[in-house]
Amino acid sequence: MYTSTFPSKLPSIGTTIFSRMSALAQQHGAINLAQGFPDFPLHPSLMDWVTEGMQKGYNQYSPMPGFLPLREAHAADIHRRTGTIVCPSEEITITCGATEACFTAITTIVQPGDEVILFEPAFDVYLPAIYLAGGIPKSIRLEAPDFDIPWDKVKAALNDSTKLIIVNTPHNPTGKVWQHSDMIALEKLVEDQELYVLSDEVYEHIVFDEHQHHSALEYPGLREKSLVVGSFGKTYHVTGWRIGYCIAPPLLTKEFRKVHQYTTFAAASPFQYAIAKALLETSHMDGLRSFFEAKRNFFLDSIKSTRWMAKPTQGSYFQIVSFENISSLKDVEFSEYLTKEFKLASIPVSVFYQQENAPSLLRFCFAKSDDTLEKAVRLLCHISASL
Repeated sequence: MYTSTFPSKLPSIGTTIFSRMSALAQQHGAINLAQGFPDFPLHPSLMDWVTEGMQKGYNQYSPMPGFLPLREAHAADIHRRTGTIVCPSEEITITCGATEACFTAITTIVQPGDEVILFEPAFDVYLPAIYLAGGIPKSIRLEAPDFDIPWDKVKAALNDSTKLIIVNTPHNPTGKVWQHSDMIALEKLVEDQELYVLSDEVYEHIVFDEHQHHSALEYPGLREKSLVVGSFGKTYHVTGWRIGYCIAPPLLTKEFRKVHQYTTFAAASPFQYAIAKALLETSHMDGLRSFFEAKRNFFLDSIKSTRWMAKPTQGSYFQIVSFENISSLKDVEFSEYLTKEFKLASIPVSVFYQQENAPSLLRFCFAKSDDTLEKAVRLLCHISASL
């Protein structure tokens, strides 16, 4: 029997924590506040528009850069909201989800031996792409509870080998929203450097309280060096449609598309058709802030008098919660314990770090129906009183 060990390109990478916790939730019949997807229905018009797209014959490959009416509608919406002018034909590429956009952006920019600065806790999409491109990740740790950017450490990490800085705002998992001062600091940092920025902005429309989303597209010094990634799946509650995008200057877009055409080539045509139609109606997007802020507030108000501790998330649809006053278990163990024994699934924050780290923090997704959230917070209150 052939027994040779196959050399893995990703020896330290296993099945994602999101897949593991969702599978565990299903196995034990737990409420799933782990994986970041809504469980409420999408807008009926979206289903009508998908059907309309199929009936009109949009069932074959779209152009490799994406369905042009979608790119045009997206450019018009960006100009409406921010005043920024983006060229639909030369600067916008529609991708098979934001994950593909991030992977393609990283593998477009990073050459073997290049260093990539990223901020931890970091979403798990980045590291595998860096490794596969032959890059060297350099992590900057963000400290709880504020998760502010330590710009002195970022500057100290820069050297001649630095090729890419990965920005994520609003941030997953912490919900941190980068401030205008942060974007200015980043702009000054890259202005005289031969390096680029991947700005992951998939939760751009989901920000709360006094906070505002600041896109790399709005800063001239970043605009010319950035690949900005977003997600229509997040914006329209259709994560399974896998429709994302990347916006970059023409030269970077040209190189991005060289890689994109050999990964997925094109996203699903009828879904692109439907999103193009949706972008023409602004009410949904303009209402996202209040829609999700109400869910966040309900979640936090419901656990305010318990032993759970939480600082309100600034953006995204995730809330970090500390269990320091409830259990001494490590977060992975505690998350699994809650899933099995109390039927409530979450994500342990330590998995978002490269090196071993054991904060007493869990990430909960509140992009759920009112019924799901009500059941979940009752369990959280019960857990606080029981343990």
